Amino acid sequence: MPKMKSVKGAVKRFKVKKSGKIKRKSAFTSHILTKQDAKTRREHHAPKYVHKADVKHVKEMIA
Repeated sequence: MPKMKSVKGAVKRFKVKKSGKIKRKSAFTSHILTKQDAKTRREHHAPKYVHKADVKHVKEMIA
């Protein structure tokens, strides 16, 4: 049987850290940021991780 292929879109979006957590990007950060207040824009800089309920599914896609 052939091996399962990785989902290339997922490989580009997620990164597995040493701790096992999966890092992700924040949504709503590309343009029209003037509508958001400064606090919201700042919070986009903080690292975001995939929720534990979705970790198994994401690992299958990027493996």
